[in-house]
Amino acid sequence: MDFNVKRLAADAGTLFSRAVQFTEEKFGQAEKTELDAHLENLLTRAESTKHWTEKILKQTEVLLQPNPNVRIEEFLYEKLDKKVPTRINNHDLLGQSMIDSGTEFGPGTAYGNALIKCGETEKQIGGAEREFIQSSAINFLTPFRNFLEGDFKTILKERKLLQNKRLDLDAAKTKLKKAKMGDARALAEQDLKMTQSEFDRQAEITRLLLEGISSTHAHHLRCLNDFVEAQMTYYAQCYQYMVDLQKQLGSFPSAFSSNNNQSTATPLPATTTNASSGYTELQNFSGSRKARVLYDYDAAGSNELSLLADEVIMVSSVPGMDSDWLMGERGNQKGKVPITYLELLN
Repeated sequence: MDFNVKRLAADAGTLFSRAVQFTEEKFGQAEKTELDAHLENLLTRAESTKHWTEKILKQTEVLLQPNPNVRIEEFLYEKLDKKVPTRINNHDLLGQSMIDSGTEFGPGTAYGNALIKCGETEKQIGGAEREFIQSSAINFLTPFRNFLEGDFKTILKERKLLQNKRLDLDAAKTKLKKAKMGDARALAEQDLKMTQSEFDRQAEITRLLLEGISSTHAHHLRCLNDFVEAQMTYYAQCYQYMVDLQKQLGSFPSAFSSNNNQSTATPLPATTTNASSGYTELQNFSGSRKARVLYDYDAAGSNELSLLADEVIMVSSVPGMDSDWLMGERGNQKGKVPITYLELLN
């Protein structure tokens, strides 16, 4: 018990001495031992590395997960050492909505089929996004967090010890200056020698840790390469998915493929020559002709007739009707049909 009291008193005395030294330095009443320029540069470099690592880490987290509430939830799961539940991303949700709507409109219709194909592609992009996020979290975010929560905290701890050793050293120097008597001066010189040795030892430890920042930069460079490669793979996959989708949609009639340069909803003929010749042939023929439907067509009004690909209907010309349309008949059903969707049969 007696030892503990003495130790406590000694520690209290050391803390008080450091506080006095620190305060006098602030008011310019005491000299301060400056660190060598190399060590100061290493400290500045370490602080800069910590600052930019935190900033890059934060912005990357925002990029990978824009929703702040979800980021907080994932942070809590991580701290509780629990597995983060798998979430459906926005591409998956959009894809499923497209597939469901396309199924309801009918996979046999042009619009329904296109919706399903777009939905499937969106889901593929959603899967690629999950792989990209997972790869980035493992190969990029985790090493950055490990530096901030591990290596840099060790540097902070040793830097704080160095600061304390410096205060002890400067306090010993002040004590030596104030010592007058021989015994007191000898004791002060011994104390100064011990604090100088401890300061030099701690400065060397801190220097070695700070020089390790170069290794940290090299490691983070490899992580950055992994992140760029993951991004490249992700965007390349998305591009290929969209190219494939565009090719699939390109097989639909031009009226479904693009709205560019179209001012009305009237289907434009795919080949004007064929449409005109077909219409001319019908005009010169009294009565009706059989025609095969090339593509699905959804009627836009009650005066039009919906069509299914490969079915055969009867068509005829009507005086005064737009040259891009014919009158179609299927049993008791009758309505306008676009010429571009038909192939006249002999």
